[in-house]
Amino acid sequence: MSVTDEQIQALAATAKPYSIAILHWGPRRTVDGADAVELEHQRRMVALRADGVIAVLCPVVSDTVAGVAIMTVPAEEAAEIMAGDPCVQAEMMRCEVHPCHGFPGDALPG
Repeated sequence: MSVTDEQIQALAATAKPYSIAILHWGPRRTVDGADAVELEHQRRMVALRADGVIAVLCPVVSDTVAGVAIMTVPAEEAAEIMAGDPCVQAEMMRCEVHPCHGFPGDALPG
């Protein structure tokens, strides 16, 4: 499919600011009690998704990356939210947050 400059410009005009949170496995991933802490992390992430703070939630199957979340709040707020994550606080995960842009209405295929 050929995309025109006009199509690119039209799409770019619809871009909105978001934040992307990338969770990496940390040095204490396998500490005693890790399963319970990870369950609380999962509960919190699903609640943030239900509240609309997380627009897209993607757990990652990897030995290095734990997950990715596209968040609807500014990067500074997203970083504060993720700093309160049980796995981040337990050093089971570390999180990096970056501002990004996305296109409202984009979705994962069903």
